[in-house]
Amino acid sequence: MKTETATPTKSPGEKRPHPGSEILRTALRRNIGAMVWGTVLMGLYQAGETAFPIALGMIVEHTMRDDRTLGALALSIGALAVIITTVSLSWRFGMRILQKANTTEAHRWRVKVAGCGLQPVARDVDLKSGEVLTIATEDADQTADIIEVVPLLISSMVAVVVAAVALGMADYRLGLLVIVGTVAILSILSVMSKRIGSSTREQQARVARAGAKVADLISGLRPLHGFGGNHAAFRSYRTVSTEAKHQAITVAKVNGVYAGTAQALNAVLAAAVTLTAGWLAFEGRITIGELVMAVGLAQFIMEPLKMFSEMPKYVMIARASAERMALVLSAPPVTTPGPEHPAAGGDLEIDGVRYGSLRGLKFTVAAGEFVAIAGYQPRAVADLASILAVNVPPDAYEGVVRVSGEELAALSVEAVREHMLVNPYDAEIFAGTLRTNIDPSGKSVSVPEAVEASMLTDVVALHREGLDYAVRDRGANLSGGQRQRLSLARALAADTDILVLHNPTTAVDAVTEQLIARNIAKLRKGRTTVVITSSPALLDAADRVLILTDGTITAEDTHRNLLATNEAYCAAVAR
Repeated sequence: MKTETATPTKSPGEKRPHPGSEILRTALRRNIGAMVWGTVLMGLYQAGETAFPIALGMIVEHTMRDDRTLGALALSIGALAVIITTVSLSWRFGMRILQKANTTEAHRWRVKVAGCGLQPVARDVDLKSGEVLTIATEDADQTADIIEVVPLLISSMVAVVVAAVALGMADYRLGLLVIVGTVAILSILSVMSKRIGSSTREQQARVARAGAKVADLISGLRPLHGFGGNHAAFRSYRTVSTEAKHQAITVAKVNGVYAGTAQALNAVLAAAVTLTAGWLAFEGRITIGELVMAVGLAQFIMEPLKMFSEMPKYVMIARASAERMALVLSAPPVTTPGPEHPAAGGDLEIDGVRYGSLRGLKFTVAAGEFVAIAGYQPRAVADLASILAVNVPPDAYEGVVRVSGEELAALSVEAVREHMLVNPYDAEIFAGTLRTNIDPSGKSVSVPEAVEASMLTDVVALHREGLDYAVRDRGANLSGGQRQRLSLARALAADTDILVLHNPTTAVDAVTEQLIARNIAKLRKGRTTVVITSSPALLDAADRVLILTDGTITAEDTHRNLLATNEAYCAAVAR
């Protein structure tokens, strides 16, 4: 029986929080301390940058006075040195704080997205593994950029405000020109940034699809070469990649228009300030020192204005990435597992299961029994393996699966997988060593026995590093038979109460297969073992053989009795 979690209802008029916006708020909330310090230091940097042309203007103003003194000039030069030092140190430490927070936040989101992908219960989201990988890397990084964007936005605003106040003190028209020009520039660019956000979302989606495609192709590269399908697969990938390229070009064009417009508007404002200051000086309404200050601020203000005008774009990119992360993080699980744990023991019961190619499948494996299932249809075998591995939610099929007397739907998925291991025929081999592939947790006490039972001893003996021999990603430096035996050793080393093996010896020779079958029966004696196979050696080693035909069990007996009485079975497995 499944447990259900109550979900609070919302009134029709109440708005639900946007998942992408909530992710950004979370990132900002937990980095508030670093952002405050970063904002203060970057504000000091921008204020110092602004103070530099102001100080120059004051020095020029002082040198034109009749009562000027050498001491006052030295004091002014000293003030410039303080400003320069403040600018240098505040930038250095401010960016260090912000980039550390940015990197840490990106790491948190990468781990969170990866954690969702690795949870025992899959999420109800239509994304391939390659797309999830892109979200866990690029989108996580771009979302975390909001940690730097906000302080830089505030510090740029500080610079613009200080410049406007300084110019306004010289003449109110200069200060008003800066304020009005800045508001106009940001209004124009905020409209343009929305186009960047929508284009970026589409680009990220297409790049993710291209990543998913290439991940699928790499995992199936050997079979594709085997039947000559590599060229068709390459054409398929090129089509997806070309779509991503075209969208990237579109985004680049939009970004180029945005950057060019921002630069042009900033230059127009700087020119307007300079010309206005020149006109006011010509009219005698501001002094020469104030003119120098105005011209210097007009040149300086382009940098914070450029930074200020780029912030809306980065905010939209961060939001687009946060929305893509929300596709994974906010997706509900495909099922709600129960809280129970299977009892000690190892009996397994399949009672009237209907799913895919399975048609009312029913059989029982007693605790400690070694049972082989001879499947004639690969689809039915794959469906059975998926159900036993809890890759199919219990509410997605009819019938009941019981593990140690408990219904699968009432059990915790983690507990089921600790109690019953289903080792697929295409189990992945990871980059590392033979030892870390056999015993990823480093806690197994039966690694030597598993190595011997799987006949992996020759691979270990072949290399002087032994079990510490380096294995490449996907086992690229191992043969097909070696990879299969390594996967089998990992399954045996887990030493679970129930072990289900799916075609564990299809890539090994007949002699090795015979030895492996005997070793599995010996090592697993007294514990429940189910082998889905067509191997005569494994079928003969089993206590009992079940014949799976047309989605149901049509016969059962020992291997040798079936050979003598069942012609179809004899024709299918005898060799």
